[in-house]
Formats: sequence, C-alpha cells, structure tokens
Amino acid sequence: MEVLAGTPLRCRKVTIVDRMDNRNDVRDFFASRRAKLTPDQAGVPASGGNRRVPGLRRGEVATLAGVSVEYYTRLERGNLAGVSESVLEAMARALQLDEAERSHLFDLARTAGTSKRQRRTAPQHVRPSVQFVLDAITDAPAFVRNARMDILAANRLGLALHSEMYVNPIRPANYARFIFLDEERARRFFPDWELAANNMVAILRAEAGRDPFDRGLSDLVGELSTRSDEFRTRWAAHNVRRHYTGFKHFHHPVVGELRLLFEAMELSADTGLSLFIYPAEPGSPSADALRLLASWAATLELAGLPQTAPAEGGA
Repeated sequence: MEVLAGTPLRCRKVTIVDRMDNRNDVRDFFASRRAKLTPDQAGVPASGGNRRVPGLRRGEVATLAGVSVEYYTRLERGNLAGVSESVLEAMARALQLDEAERSHLFDLARTAGTSKRQRRTAPQHVRPSVQFVLDAITDAPAFVRNARMDILAANRLGLALHSEMYVNPIRPANYARFIFLDEERARRFFPDWELAANNMVAILRAEAGRDPFDRGLSDLVGELSTRSDEFRTRWAAHNVRRHYTGFKHFHHPVVGELRLLFEAMELSADTGLSLFIYPAEPGSPSADALRLLASWAATLELAGLPQTAPAEGGA
C-alpha cells in the first residue's frame, strides 16, 4: 500500500480509491520542484520583503510557463487530467526539470483522473534463453531485475556479488528491502549508503509514477514506508531517477572493495525486466577482485554450499 506523507502513521488508512487518485503525488511533486528552484536559478527578478516559501512562488512559475496563476494553481492542486503536451513541456521548462523528472511529470499526467483498479501482477519468470545469456557472461556480475527491485536471475558472479542479499531467506532477493530493512548489513555493503538509499527511492518513485496500477510495487512501498523512517523521509521528497549507466562502489565481505561500471538494458521481449552488467575496468584492482570472487563462488558451488558470505564470527 502507499503511505501518504504528512499523515501520522497510526492514522493512515489507504484504500483502492486512494491508490488510484494521484492528485496528492502531483501536488507534492510540483511543490517540491518549485521549492528546489531559487529565483536566481530561474532568472526571476528578486522582489522585496521576506519570502514565505522556499524557492519560487506559484505566480513566478506561472509567468515562466506562460500560463495564468489560476491555471497553474489548478495544476499544482493535482488536476492534470487532460492537460496538453505543450503545457506540460512549458511546466518542465519553467521548473527546469531534468529528463527523469520530465518523464515523471508526463507519467503523472497520463494516469491522472483514471479509475482503473490496481492489478496483482502475475509472477515474473526469466526465459531459459535469457538465463543462457547470463551464464555466458563469465567476467562480470550480471543479473535480471524487475521494476520492484527483485533480482529474478543472475550468473555465478551476480549471485556472488549479491551474496549479502541472499542471507535473508525471502525470495526473490530485493534491493530495496535489503537497503532499508537490513540496514546494518547494507551499510557495510554500500560504502556510500546514503547515495544508494537516495537512488533506490528515486528509482521506485519514478516507477510508481510510470505504473501506479502495479499492486506489488504499491505493497512494497507501503511495507518500506511502515518499517523504515529512512525510506519514508526519502519517499516524501518526490525525487525521481532513471538508472541505465554509471558507476557502482561495493564493499564485499570476501574480496573487499569493488569499483565497477554498470550498464542496464531493457529486455524488449519481457516487459518490465532489465538486464544489468557490472564490469570492472581491465587491469584494475577490481578486475583482480572479481577473479577472486569468481574463484570463491566456484568453490562454494562445487561444495554445494549457499553463495553467502560467512556470518560474523563464523569460520
């Protein structure tokens, strides 16, 4: 279930109707983007007197977008149903949205005013040919993930890299649950845990805007919001992000520091699934560490042992 920011947790009651009505998300997204943009950044002349709100005023955003204050106020109250693409583009420019934020705005508009009920997504499976592709990648961790951050399949190095996530017996292993519900272990695994946590919530927020009818995603957000103050605070910030390429930093309990590149590719034949590959730069210490990790994984596999790191204080 989705938990609404600003309401005491013990008083929150979410219904199917609440989940489908995205006006609160629209309102908070507009307000949060407006609050982040200063008059100097927007090129708005400074006015006298104290500003009662951080960032831009509604009237300033309306002027930048070329619409009336009344019309902008209606939009910020969550009434995006039927808004034209040209107006959305004007809003994106006025608020200086990045590509992920712009896409999120269009997603919110696309689902505004809908009465469609949430659906329980059928269990997702990785096709054998995709697993063959994963297994053919032998020098880099590779795995398939869905939009809810579940790891559905991996190659040997992918399993070994994420061994800390597999300590929890719940399957499928889930990135978001690991970061926020196994926080002590996650903070050791991610040297920059704050960055990992911020990125994870921003990815989930973007996905929730893209597909608000995914009951599993909504349930995950509700679970994390109820059980983690760290998640709930970040969720209320309404930051969004797309995550396709970049750099990852891990501290693995067996091989130590790993600084890896990453590339993500959507599987066009499998809606909602993406393939992730984490290679190391050739000749780098991380490349050596991956070879050591592969040896460790092979040893465990041959011995029939689970691919998890030894518990603290174990042999």
